[in-house]
Amino acid sequence: MTPEHIALVKSTVPVLRENGVALTSYFYKRMLNNHPELKNVFNLDHQSTGRQPRALAAAVLAYAEHIENPSVLAKAVNHIANKHVSLDIQADHYSIVGENLLHSISEVLNVPFESELIEAWKQAYLQLADILIHAEKQKYEQLAAQNGGWAGWRGFEITAIEALESGKRFTLKPVDGHAISEGQVGAYISVKIKVPNHEIEQPQQFKFSAQQDNTEYHIEVRPEENHSEYDVANILLANYNVGDQVQVSAPLAD
Repeated sequence: MTPEHIALVKSTVPVLRENGVALTSYFYKRMLNNHPELKNVFNLDHQSTGRQPRALAAAVLAYAEHIENPSVLAKAVNHIANKHVSLDIQADHYSIVGENLLHSISEVLNVPFESELIEAWKQAYLQLADILIHAEKQKYEQLAAQNGGWAGWRGFEITAIEALESGKRFTLKPVDGHAISEGQVGAYISVKIKVPNHEIEQPQQFKFSAQQDNTEYHIEVRPEENHSEYDVANILLANYNVGDQVQVSAPLAD
């Protein structure tokens, strides 16, 4: 990035502090309207509650504030890359995200798309996308190389459901019968399910509360209040039974 690009990006910091969530909310609506297939990738419940737009707004602001030295955000970048890998985000998704983000900045800030400001943000986005794509490629390779590991989604069957004081404990075993990578306490997996009455699938991450071996996973699913019809936890509790199948990503830990 040129010094001029850096200065232009940093000039938007006050606007991002004031209107960042409005911008990211607009962005997600724009992108999902233009690419409805991504409704199978992004958690729609987190969209409806505002959780995802708030998280993205905070990340965009932090990146703009440190645009001249993004290496200071290494911990945050690692966290984002882990979340993306857990959701099977791929390199080709970045061009879709970038196009819609740049148009959103132009439309929300009422700045011509051909302006120097949008060009500066384009260069900033390409820089960040390159960092994340590289980090995520390494993580996919590391996951696949582990004993019992895999990259992306893998079919699992619900083999047991145990009632808890609040919620249920689900036991998940791989459909292929092969070993799975172990999961440490605090690590998480994404579980993707079919949403009743909708032709889409939805993912949600679940943390392990105990060490997991290489034969099965146990997740504790608790009911969520004030959430949408897309909430994975509530769908699992109400609609999924022993013998049903879900998709699972390999364990990750920050």
